[in-house]
Amino acid sequence: MTNENQLADALARSPIYREYEHAYNQITGQPLVLRPVETWQLPHHGRKSENPFCSMMASRSRSCSACLQVQQQLAEGAHDGPCSVTCPTGMTDTAVPVKLGDRVVGFLHTGQIFRQEPTEAMFDKTLALARQWGIEEPEEKLREAYFGSRVVTGKEFDAAIKLLGIFAEHLALVSNQLTVRQENAEPPMITRAKAYIMEHQEEALSLGQVAKAINCSPFYFCKMFRKHTGINFTDYVSRVRIERAKNLLLNPNIRVSEIAYEVGFQSLTHFNRVFKRIVGQSPTRFRCLLPRA
Repeated sequence: MTNENQLADALARSPIYREYEHAYNQITGQPLVLRPVETWQLPHHGRKSENPFCSMMASRSRSCSACLQVQQQLAEGAHDGPCSVTCPTGMTDTAVPVKLGDRVVGFLHTGQIFRQEPTEAMFDKTLALARQWGIEEPEEKLREAYFGSRVVTGKEFDAAIKLLGIFAEHLALVSNQLTVRQENAEPPMITRAKAYIMEHQEEALSLGQVAKAINCSPFYFCKMFRKHTGINFTDYVSRVRIERAKNLLLNPNIRVSEIAYEVGFQSLTHFNRVFKRIVGQSPTRFRCLLPRA
């Protein structure tokens, strides 16, 4: 799993994302998922808010393939901003990127809606496709689900995309904090490991050292740590250090090089590289953009 996918997974499990997903679904009636950049699954399939018609269409591999092609188009088109794609059935999906600098870590994915009232001609075309793809549901059942799908006006659609854009920016700003603080009913051993890392973050920490401190084998600790945090040990330690560095950068009297060594990095070059990967910009740029008193 790539770092981007690990981060997207950690964000998707965070309380703030889950609360937003629930609110978005209640307000718009549309499904929402934070999907990783690299995925071979239908993001809404099997979820409570999935469109019933789309659920039926996803029951066959050929229709799944058509849906996956839409997901691929969205991933390719949403790198720099929101992207909407209309599938062969006439429904629209939208992806909004969650970015750290120029790096896309995931997409807020919504849709399964009509942007215009469906017509009999549209349904006839879709029914022919459904039969071609091997969908065996009765025509009346398909018709009811198809014409019962949500129709979104232009103003509603634009407002929903703007809302997702604001939330994507918020997620990007707090992504590292969420990753570091994620608890999610974690086992006591993971809580102890996090506490140890926080207390010794300025030291040259190793996985073996932390595993020994919590009386656990390195192999089992590595497996459990990744399972419950969504990221590997090395990346987690880096994120803890970067979070502290962001606080120290608030003080304009401390040089960036001093901060790098203070939080546990052994070289300024390594610190700059890791900071930019996690925050999306260099430490110097981050400091320049901080509000002045």
